[in-house]
Amino acid sequence: MLGLMPALSADPALRAAVGARIKDLRKARGWTMKDLAGRLGVRHTHLSKYESGLHAPPLEKLVQLGDLFGVTVDYLVTGRQPDGQPITSMHLLERFRALEAAPADDQTTVVNVIDAVIAKNRVASALKPVAPRNAG
Repeated sequence: MLGLMPALSADPALRAAVGARIKDLRKARGWTMKDLAGRLGVRHTHLSKYESGLHAPPLEKLVQLGDLFGVTVDYLVTGRQPDGQPITSMHLLERFRALEAAPADDQTTVVNVIDAVIAKNRVASALKPVAPRNAG
């Protein structure tokens, strides 16, 4: 990872991609730039430069961002989710994490609802009419 830091600083496209992920994660939590800057211990202007891709966050700030957002540094830099975390929707992931603190019977209820929605979508997909083949 340390070898990646000079590349991150030198590559404008990589800085922009990292900045976009930081911004998306911040917005998904409903945080303002000032909120995140305060949590990160940087000035609002520094965070703005990170999000816009003008500057790359130093490694210690990437680690801190990962902790704040519950993602890996690898995700912040590459956008790849680790194998143990296949959910790419931060919206769903945040809710599943919150649900882990709920009582077991509430978790079971949610799983049953999810199973019902999945089954409904599978049935709807199976019942779609097949497009006629062109005779040609």
